[in-house]
Amino acid sequence: MSPPISHRRHFERQLTYARPIIALLALLAVLERPLEHARTRAGEFLLGYLVFAAGVLLLGRLLERRNLYVPLAADLAVLLVFIWLSPSQTAVWFLYLFVGFAVGGRWGLRAAVWLLGALSLALVLRTAVHGELHWMRVVSWVGLVGGTFAAGAGLAFLGESNRRYAAENDFFARISSALRVEQGLAESLRLLLDELARAFHCEEAVLAYRDQELERIFLWRLKPGETERIFPESLPLSRADGYLLDDLNAAVCWNSLEGRGEGFGWDRRDARPLDPLPRLPGPAQQELRLRSMMSVVFEQNGEAAGRMFLLNGRRPFTREDLRWFERIAGHFAAPLENLFLLRHMRARAIEGERSRISRDLHDGILQTLLSIEIQIDVLRRKLPVAPEQAATSLATLQQTVRNESAELRRLVTDLRPLRVQSADLVDLMRGFAEHFRNEAGPALDLLVDSTAIQAPDRVCRELFQIYREALNNIKKHAKASHVVVKLTQDDSRIVLVVDDNGEGFSFAGRFSGDELDRLRLGPISIKERTRTVGGVLTVESSPGHGARLSIEIPLG
Repeated sequence: MSPPISHRRHFERQLTYARPIIALLALLAVLERPLEHARTRAGEFLLGYLVFAAGVLLLGRLLERRNLYVPLAADLAVLLVFIWLSPSQTAVWFLYLFVGFAVGGRWGLRAAVWLLGALSLALVLRTAVHGELHWMRVVSWVGLVGGTFAAGAGLAFLGESNRRYAAENDFFARISSALRVEQGLAESLRLLLDELARAFHCEEAVLAYRDQELERIFLWRLKPGETERIFPESLPLSRADGYLLDDLNAAVCWNSLEGRGEGFGWDRRDARPLDPLPRLPGPAQQELRLRSMMSVVFEQNGEAAGRMFLLNGRRPFTREDLRWFERIAGHFAAPLENLFLLRHMRARAIEGERSRISRDLHDGILQTLLSIEIQIDVLRRKLPVAPEQAATSLATLQQTVRNESAELRRLVTDLRPLRVQSADLVDLMRGFAEHFRNEAGPALDLLVDSTAIQAPDRVCRELFQIYREALNNIKKHAKASHVVVKLTQDDSRIVLVVDDNGEGFSFAGRFSGDELDRLRLGPISIKERTRTVGGVLTVESSPGHGARLSIEIPLG
């Protein structure tokens, strides 16, 4: 995995700052030796390298927005020349270790090991050519060269770890930005699957999710580069073994599925190797056109909720790939769980809103239309014998139609999306309160402690919807004569209280929103809207004496 540009720049800045320091240390090591011609040449060479490194550093500071990188080939060339010129092996070590770190960070550990091995041999050959390597010193030189190589390989490992850590952090950042609530589940999953397919060089990425409440399996599939919205395929739980395998604790890789196949895997709980390995059944393999695959589990509430699949990689998968895939699944489990929970809450809110609309239509307009039909039939029969009485009844009927038209218009208006901002919230609430007083009859007191309510627009929108729905419910069902609404805000929260003296709910006592859910009581839409903005709902009811709704929403 390649590091992002920002982290690559950071690594190059590290090398830029380290280069003059290393050159200075090597120069000091050369100057420690007795004066001789070789020392003079090596010192002059290092002094030039030091000036060059310092110039690059200063120029980089002046041109902060420019990418000023020294090619690795230049550092390698300096090291090779210095190996030949230097009378001091100690001085060579500084440049050798610096190059080892740079190669590991840029090219990776494998390339660094080969290069450092060749440079170690160059050190031996240089010593042999200068006649300094005698048979009596072979053993000590073998140990010295081995130690030099090990030190260089260690720094190369640190460089590669730096590069890998930067790449992994960037990948996690991209996944986190992909799994955002405001993007919705479908778009978030599209971005997630696209990132996974590209990172592992696969033909397709698949997510299988088991919905316990609906007793269905939802399957999202994506090929890298696809930009269209993806829709899940809904399957019965009888297909669970096909896409969740018969072991939800297995992390599995198959590089070949022909015959007995070629693969590996382990139990995700204790890393115990699995034998035999679970595999997809034949029909699923054919449907996915499977040649190779890698699969891990993701969790919700501490339990396995589904599987991720990477299909048909361009190269054989390794154990390190499977471990990395497991770490990715562990990283996105929490934000993915939040997305599924939000999807579930939205579905419940939509269901509650549809139920409310259906109830309003059934109990209001549909009942009135049925009554109008009956009255029209009566008038049709009465018209020949009592025309004056029929005319009076028609006038009454006409007024009824007007009233129901106004109610239907109000219902349609309430269904329109609202754009509520914090600066408009109080004015909108006062306007609706005036409308409520004119139409409903109950006295309404709206008490707001400040006209400058400061809250996110999304919170204000949901708060106004809750306020409006609570008053409409009181008008239709509570038979109240007095309603008091209080809106308060402090540094940490905003609180809405709706209190009426009507008939109350069918239950008595004080309950939270979660308790009402368990008892299947309370206003569904208000409960879901409160949860959407992270609020807490409390309902107090005294049948025959009224009810109180308290909504507390934290800020910040």
